Amino acid sequence: MDELFGDRRRRLLRHLLRNKAGASVDELVQALGVTRTAVRQHLAALMRDGLVEPGAERETGGRPVRLHVLTEAGREVFPRRYSWFARLLVEAIAQEHGTAGLRTRLGRIAATVVAQLPAPAPALTGASGHDKVEDLSTLMDQLGYDARKVRDVGGAPTIEADNCVFHALAMQNSAVCQFDLALMTSYTGKKVELHECMAKGGHVCRFRFLPRDASARDA
Repeated sequence: MDELFGDRRRRLLRHLLRNKAGASVDELVQALGVTRTAVRQHLAALMRDGLVEPGAERETGGRPVRLHVLTEAGREVFPRRYSWFARLLVEAIAQEHGTAGLRTRLGRIAATVVAQLPAPAPALTGASGHDKVEDLSTLMDQLGYDARKVRDVGGAPTIEADNCVFHALAMQNSAVCQFDLALMTSYTGKKVELHECMAKGGHVCRFRFLPRDASARDA
């Protein structure tokens, strides 16, 4: 039953994917071959999960009919080969410019991303490094890193991330981690050290923030 229920929801989502303007309950009943009650139950679950939302009303000459459409999250349910394409780009840059060139390019991309990030809250303007790290951890969490600021045993501000958003790429080419390091350095103005990395078997990705002029013995 659970497997059939899942299959019907996938069919419902696919029907909405193919009908960009949306579909009514009656149209979904016909497409899925189930009752109106079943369709409404499926829609309620999918709306709760943020995959479907109410769309426009369709004029029928009588009472308007409400349509249902996919959300952006609903469209992302269907496989897209982003990681495959990104891997091709990384490999092409590395082959043409070498590892050093790849790191340079990733650093430039990170600087561009930082320039596009929301400005720090007024209270953080000119804030200490610790405040900037806290703000950065929030931004990284919003970007999907599942990040948080933690207390480091050495006293340095530290961010731990449980989700490496470039994990598959980093497993293929560790130079990809340069993007994270460059982004953090550009945002905080601090030297960043990667002390644990999931792509290298770590449980988390752990980044420590030190003054730019800090030497290795200060870590």
